[in-house]
Amino acid sequence: MVERIDDMPPGTIGLLARGKLSRADYKEVLEPALKEAIDSGEVRAVCVLTDFDGLEPGAWIEEVKTGIGIEVAHRKQWKRLALVTDVERVAKAVRKFSWLLPGELETYGMEGLAQAKIWVAG
Repeated sequence: MVERIDDMPPGTIGLLARGKLSRADYKEVLEPALKEAIDSGEVRAVCVLTDFDGLEPGAWIEEVKTGIGIEVAHRKQWKRLALVTDVERVAKAVRKFSWLLPGELETYGMEGLAQAKIWVAG
């Protein structure tokens, strides 16, 4: 499940993900939020991952489409992405492949959510 985080600094978006992500999570929440950020001129996002059970089969194609259509096609608009999670395998993988991601990336533990919001807005 993915949902928007409402309490975010101006000019940023926040997303909370948990469990197994579905195609609907991408189509109804994640993609519209990222497109909104792109339309504003730059992407400054906080992604909070409380737990992760993978992607449902239908979500894999949306993951690829989002990666190509939003992350790759709009690389210059990506400024800052903060991943907030205590799921160490995910944080480790994101840090390992951070060179592939557009913009700056920082990872935080769950206790660092307030810091992540400040950093992304800066």
